[in-house]
Amino acid sequence: MTADATDTRLAAQYEAFPYPQRDPREEARRLIVGSPSHLREVDHWIFGARRPASQPLRALVAGGGTGDGTIMLAQHLAWAGRPGEVTWLDRSAAARRIVEARAAARRLDNIRCVGGSILDLAGSGLGPFDYIDCCGVLHHLPDPAAGLRALVSVLAPGGGLGLMVYAPHGRTGVYMLQDALRLLAPPEDPPAARVDMARRLWRHLPETAWLKRNPWLTDHLSGGDAGLYDLLLNPRDVAFTVPALHALLTGAGLRAACWVEPVRYDPDLFLTDPRLKARAAGLAPIERAALAEAAAGNMGIHIVYCVRAGDPEPLRPWEEMDAVPVLRELDGPTVAKGLPRDGALPVTFDGLRAALPLPRLAGAILARIDGRRSFGAIADELAASGVSREQFLRDLAGLRHTLERLNKLLLAAPAG
Repeated sequence: MTADATDTRLAAQYEAFPYPQRDPREEARRLIVGSPSHLREVDHWIFGARRPASQPLRALVAGGGTGDGTIMLAQHLAWAGRPGEVTWLDRSAAARRIVEARAAARRLDNIRCVGGSILDLAGSGLGPFDYIDCCGVLHHLPDPAAGLRALVSVLAPGGGLGLMVYAPHGRTGVYMLQDALRLLAPPEDPPAARVDMARRLWRHLPETAWLKRNPWLTDHLSGGDAGLYDLLLNPRDVAFTVPALHALLTGAGLRAACWVEPVRYDPDLFLTDPRLKARAAGLAPIERAALAEAAAGNMGIHIVYCVRAGDPEPLRPWEEMDAVPVLRELDGPTVAKGLPRDGALPVTFDGLRAALPLPRLAGAILARIDGRRSFGAIADELAASGVSREQFLRDLAGLRHTLERLNKLLLAAPAG
């Protein structure tokens, strides 16, 4: 695909302001984690906790920027002693220098950096890849469908993708200010001059400006010049509703394996009126997700794990006693101690508050989830306290219903 003037400006933007703004010296004190591409999520949502951990993982981070997804996935593999390689692909030389410095600071030797464009993947000689991350990229392309098709062209059989794209409703105020800044700081101006005008405008915005009322977007406040530029001055920024993203996936021969977090896409999270719930129950799954998005009004991004539409639905081994449960970025015993006594788990999603049910044995089960114990081992320990296998399985199902939909309780990859 031939680059247009907007594409040229995008390339210049990411050379001037590599995104996100990162300092390799900070690698010694923290690992930035998120979705997509958390290894536990990939194991669970893409491979159904069936792909052996001993099997090398060939991963591509397409449009990798300064490397958050690349570093996270490579570090997770290294910490777990798992074989594989993470290929970083981006056309920004400035971003490449940063991701290479971050990898060096962590002494990671399972990362390969390649300069280039997503749109040139087909015929590039790269791949095939078992897993492909494309986070925050498709919405900046001149043709997102062509970009997604290019990714699928290097996806190995049985593999999957983790995508993040912007969503419109939670970005209230962004597009208004983008319009204003196209007048005050036209794209033809030097990047530094545009940043200066954007900061001046922010300081003098009236209180009626919608972005000032949107507390869920902070890149322009805490993300440095790179964050401000990417949010308010990006020359191409297309947001996707649930139906639009579903259509994009379908057009590429893909289906969603998980919308992250799944419970946010369930209107029952906030619908309590019986007649509304009954009407919503008659909608197709994608319509229910669209209803949740439109009614909540606070989703600024969509994160989705997807696989080829023709691939069979994985049967995750929730009822197999040798399966090992894991918690995503949670410590089981600590969580167990802090559970509310009323059996309702309070959760908040960008201001949307809800309470989710927990079974009676939630604390006892969570206290024993350590990434090593199998369901069978946990059941045996509880049996010694008088808990029957039937009680365990019943409450495990209830715990799964709540925590898997929060993307917190997942299943580990088998050892091999």
